[in-house]
Amino acid sequence: MQKKSSTREAYGRTLVELGKNCPELVVLDADLSKSTKTSEFAGRFPDRFFDMGIAEQNMMGAAAGFALAGKIPCASTFAVFATGRAYDQVRTAIAYPGLNVKIVATHAGVSVGEDGASHQTVEDISLMRTLPNMTVIVPADALETAQAVTAAVEMQGPVYIRLGRPAFPDIFAEDYRFQIGRAALLRQGGDAVIFALGLMVSRALDAALLLAEEGTEAAVVNVSTVKPLDREMIIKMARKTGAVVTAEEHSIYGGLGSAVAEVLGENHPVPLERVGIRDRFGESGSPEQLLETCGLTAKHIAGAVRRVIERSGNP
Repeated sequence: MQKKSSTREAYGRTLVELGKNCPELVVLDADLSKSTKTSEFAGRFPDRFFDMGIAEQNMMGAAAGFALAGKIPCASTFAVFATGRAYDQVRTAIAYPGLNVKIVATHAGVSVGEDGASHQTVEDISLMRTLPNMTVIVPADALETAQAVTAAVEMQGPVYIRLGRPAFPDIFAEDYRFQIGRAALLRQGGDAVIFALGLMVSRALDAALLLAEEGTEAAVVNVSTVKPLDREMIIKMARKTGAVVTAEEHSIYGGLGSAVAEVLGENHPVPLERVGIRDRFGESGSPEQLLETCGLTAKHIAGAVRRVIERSGNP
């Protein structure tokens, strides 16, 4: 059975490691530090941790103030609150002046599970990627999460990192190196290409295995940086295969599917199928039940690949 690790726990551990050598790093949370795992940093560096209470808008304003004072603030809460409740503060106080704030949000997507639609965000990538100056990252596993958080802290400017609640399958070996703005080709294939992010990357790899049993070879690309997007990789793989599928635990509107469609439409139009959440909110249920209900499984991705190949006219 494939080993799984928690991306939010990787975030907590990484904060502690970064805190040892980066005295400018401060961490803010909105009364959810045990869930977001910023409690690890709080226990180790209590003088640099700030629990802002259930006041997400105030937390983003305070993070902006810390950045203006020369600190490197990481602000964390659930993704639905970081991007929804505090959107105006993120837009006006952080993105507009281009301040050096890192928003690391956990519990994104419908895999939050039983908490239901009020705690499940399906539009956060869309909100964040349309903000000027904002870098948007969605890691595929715990190892990539650790490297992405480190890269975000080391770069200058606002960053949004989207993490999940459940453990993700481990994908990358220790020699993997994450780079902001670079997609990673995980599996070769000439019949179609699947661009995926977050927990959908492992499902895309599973879908490729299902298709291989039928004689169809689908490439899989991890697009962990949604903004800036690796346009070169997208165009290259579209030209190679002539058939494109995107897979995300997010609305098909405004997320990875939209971003890829924009690149293809402007540079190399080919048939495209988007696997994602189709104009609906989540609901209460187990993560696996909700991912099945929303069509976010290897089976659904494989079906999209078959459809897009048929549309492309490839044999």
